[in-house]
Amino acid sequence: HGGPGRITAWLRLGLAEGAKLLSPWALDAPCLAPGAAQVPFVTPLVLPCMQYWARRLEQEIDGVMRIFGGVQQLRGIYNENRNLFEVKENVPRKLVEKVAGDIESLLAKKVRALKRLANAAEKFQKAHHWQDNIREEDIEYYDSKADTEYDDPDGEEIEREKSNSLKLEFTDDANFKTKVNYSYAAVQIPTDIYKGSTVILNELNWTQALEDVFIENRKEDPSLLWQVFGSATGVTRYYPATPWRAPNKIDLYDVRRRPWYIQGASSPKDMVIIVDVSGSVSGLTLKLMKTSVYEMLDTLSDDDYVNVASFNEKAKPVSCFKHLVQANIRNKKVFKEDVQGMVAKGTTDYKAGFEYAFDQLQNSNITRANCNKMIMMFTDGGEDRVQDVFEKYNWPNKTVRVFTFSVGQHNYDVTPLQWMACANKGYYFEIPSIGAIRINTQEYLDVLGRPMVLAGNRAKQVQWTNVYQDALGLGLVVTGTLPVFNLTEDSSDRKNQLILGVMGIDVALNDIKRLTPRYNLGANGYVFAIDLNGYVLLHPNLQPQIINFREPVTLDFLDAELEDENKEEIRRSMIDGNDGQRFIKTLIKSLDEQYIDEVFRTYTWAPIKSTNYSLGLVLPPYSTYYIQANLSDQILQVKSPCLPISLPVYFEYLLPNSFESEGHVFIAPREYCKDLDLSDNNTEFLENFIALMEKVTPDSKQCDNFLLHNLILDTGITQQLVERVWKDQDLNTYSLLAVFAATDGGITRIFPNKAADDWEEEPEPFNASFYRRSLDNKGYIFKPPYRDAGYRELDLENNTIGILVSTAVELSIGGKTLKPAVVGVKLDLEAWAEKFKVLASNRTDRDQLGARRVRVDGEGAVLAGEHCWDVVGKFFSEVDANLMSALYNNSFYARKESYDFQSVCAPEAQSNTGAAPRGVFVPTVADLLNLAWWTSAAAWSLFQQFLYGLTYSSWFQTGESLGSPGMEARETSCIMKQTQYYFSTVNATYNAIIDCGNCSRLFHAQRLANTNLLFVVADKPLCSQCESVKLLQAEVRAPPRDPNQCELVDRPRYRKGPHICFDYNATEDTSDCGRGASFAPSLGVLLSLQLLLLYSSASRHPLPPAACL
Repeated sequence: HGGPGRITAWLRLGLAEGAKLLSPWALDAPCLAPGAAQVPFVTPLVLPCMQYWARRLEQEIDGVMRIFGGVQQLRGIYNENRNLFEVKENVPRKLVEKVAGDIESLLAKKVRALKRLANAAEKFQKAHHWQDNIREEDIEYYDSKADTEYDDPDGEEIEREKSNSLKLEFTDDANFKTKVNYSYAAVQIPTDIYKGSTVILNELNWTQALEDVFIENRKEDPSLLWQVFGSATGVTRYYPATPWRAPNKIDLYDVRRRPWYIQGASSPKDMVIIVDVSGSVSGLTLKLMKTSVYEMLDTLSDDDYVNVASFNEKAKPVSCFKHLVQANIRNKKVFKEDVQGMVAKGTTDYKAGFEYAFDQLQNSNITRANCNKMIMMFTDGGEDRVQDVFEKYNWPNKTVRVFTFSVGQHNYDVTPLQWMACANKGYYFEIPSIGAIRINTQEYLDVLGRPMVLAGNRAKQVQWTNVYQDALGLGLVVTGTLPVFNLTEDSSDRKNQLILGVMGIDVALNDIKRLTPRYNLGANGYVFAIDLNGYVLLHPNLQPQIINFREPVTLDFLDAELEDENKEEIRRSMIDGNDGQRFIKTLIKSLDEQYIDEVFRTYTWAPIKSTNYSLGLVLPPYSTYYIQANLSDQILQVKSPCLPISLPVYFEYLLPNSFESEGHVFIAPREYCKDLDLSDNNTEFLENFIALMEKVTPDSKQCDNFLLHNLILDTGITQQLVERVWKDQDLNTYSLLAVFAATDGGITRIFPNKAADDWEEEPEPFNASFYRRSLDNKGYIFKPPYRDAGYRELDLENNTIGILVSTAVELSIGGKTLKPAVVGVKLDLEAWAEKFKVLASNRTDRDQLGARRVRVDGEGAVLAGEHCWDVVGKFFSEVDANLMSALYNNSFYARKESYDFQSVCAPEAQSNTGAAPRGVFVPTVADLLNLAWWTSAAAWSLFQQFLYGLTYSSWFQTGESLGSPGMEARETSCIMKQTQYYFSTVNATYNAIIDCGNCSRLFHAQRLANTNLLFVVADKPLCSQCESVKLLQAEVRAPPRDPNQCELVDRPRYRKGPHICFDYNATEDTSDCGRGASFAPSLGVLLSLQLLLLYSSASRHPLPPAACL
């Protein structure tokens, strides 16, 4: 409170959605009678004064926009040029039907090529004669790794492996975004597979015939992208040939672990993983088990369900998940984190582990895959066969397969483990060391593939994958997959039951997007598509910031948009394959994710036949109609005598030499013509555009006539706005920095020309936040410059703060309503702050005002203030947390929290607690004298580790997590939590007292009519007790387990799995169930290997103890 008759107050005028400050200064209240006694702040005497200020502000804003915005004049210009365009209608159901049909046709062409490849592969393999004595030099193929450049992390030169690979020449190809050779296919063999083995050489021999089919497919459909055969042996043959894209360290790519291969190789799975954590499982063995579980989880896709438990005397889940959960990325991440916390203690009780697993699989009250059921047990060995458990739960039907894994190097009898697997249609594997983990945690897929192979043609179902990142640099793709079966028969005429592999053909997401309408839908209309999991195939918000090619890009439709009940029902209907239409009121985020608007939208959807996808279309009411320019030959062909070059007359106003008189023009960087070179620099893009227009006519077949004609039309219309409105006005008189107009046709015109130097908005109107929000909101939309919480300084010596004020131009033509443009002004905030002081005082003598500070708060930005300009654009809580909390608590603002699952973050510091140094297992003398050890799979595993160590010295270093060899500490995908504030539905005026204990603080808030501003007058924050929790708007990294996956899995979102399941066939031969494998290597070679390994570890890096891995 001030002296007699005065109240010194904080005045804040703000933008609603983000509650951001526009202007700060202190102000006398001249409406009070001089000499009046001190009175409470919000009194009947003061309220009329505030309402008067609000009305004056509303009138001033409206007056400026009427004079300079040119809304009425622009309507007149459109009507005068009515002969130059037609008003077309978007009919949602017809659009959806057409686009769905086009996508279906595109994918059908890929399916035909896919089936030709799969049939040919089965034919070639059946005709192939196995060769025991085949040699590597007998096979002619292009090894894609032969030309790969590997970067050594320690700067040491890496010796290239000798290869008999073909030497090819490659040419740049725009479709593949890399160099290719169309005459050959390429071969990729995983690092941990010996390419000279008999199995691999025979595989290379018969798959060579696929090259001719690849080439024929491309001749029939030149738009085909990667054609790939992923073999069950790990060999990948892909066409056209291109060098392999190498990672920075070890190449861990194995086609059998790719999402598309996993989906095509087996039906969905319900899997329970049980891990023996008894006291005998310690050190190296426990680490191997943890890594094995980690790798096993990576063999699961979103169609699968899983749970993980540890057991000793009792069994318990390793995580908070009490039942099977979908094997999506976020759930698997929880498992991987919690598995690392397993501790070995107690004694082994297989019965406890298996009973827990069977109970999990028998739980019918939860969502699950309901197809293949399996138990994966990791143990170091035991004597109990728990036959009574199998008799109780699984026999005689044996609907659950049991896979057992003997982990570590020990002398236990493995016969019980083998028996468990063989007695339950499963398989027994051995994992003696880290090199055996990846291969043995994925080969169970061969067993699951048996019923598919025996089902024959019924199982040959083309499936389309989730969106994922192509490993060869094509970007985001989906893949059509088809399993390839072994059709050979044995001497008893029994059918072979092995899957040969999976055939795949990629379709780039951009190719699908090209089939969807864009610009006729307006800035806020869009097409989207989802799969049976509810994940988006197409959506404007599908924009992953970082790509991990090992993981699919899984963004749920309800995470791509702000979730509500209507959208849940729409999503369910789409997953069920229905068509429909619904008009809803919903919330949307602004493009810059600072604000939230409540809008109306029409959702229309229909299935894409012969696929797992469903297509949707979203249209706002004002996009039901759109303008299609219908320019006459007179406009297109008559040249302006003012132009030195031959261009249509309206193009005169696109030339830079016209900008000084007609205003600067930005044109949207759209694909107007095929030969137009796009550029992020708009000046350069404009030059490219004009240069092309000198060579082609607007009606050229290589140009998009709709885009080009609308651009020409809007060029002329906005130029007429300059002539009729802007040129005749003095902007300085009204404290304006600029006036502007942006159109659906792609024109943004800024006047005067110099104002373009400070223009920070997108040249594509459809990507500009002010443009899209103006269309969705009535009245005038204020947009301050964004300032985050850390912003402190603003240099005003040579710059001023500009506030955009924009509004949509609504046309009504023949009863059809549309919004083809947005117009606005850029206010000089400092000058407007001074003007407001005069308005508020109702005087012209500024010295009599006694003004000190005023603030404007609303959409998240500040407008003006003396010595307080650095707060302009900040979230209001950063400036006055107490008052913002009061506004929120009194329901002026509502809060919406959401999560961004596509963000990128710096890696978090890893704790070394419980971690051992990373190294290579070194066999002891006892091991060297044990012949059984030499003849185990450990020998090959050790050789693999040795190769990795010689090639990548960092393999021996400490500090890397087990199971992630060669992975650098770099930016990773993460979840960001977003909070937005927006106007709630309350009265336009509100008075309240903030109780601060010994004192109180009063404020008055009033919505400014026809704007997105809130006008606030409040006492200065004089009381220290008036402190409150600061509301936050800044995007922050979500804390661990936020959102809480443990709670989310108890209310899973609706989904459907594949329609057909192949998990059983009465003729399946289960006799091959893993009896252990051995080979007899040269003892001399292995002894030499051991000595080399010991020497290498001692000379280059100190090795950890033998018990460490």
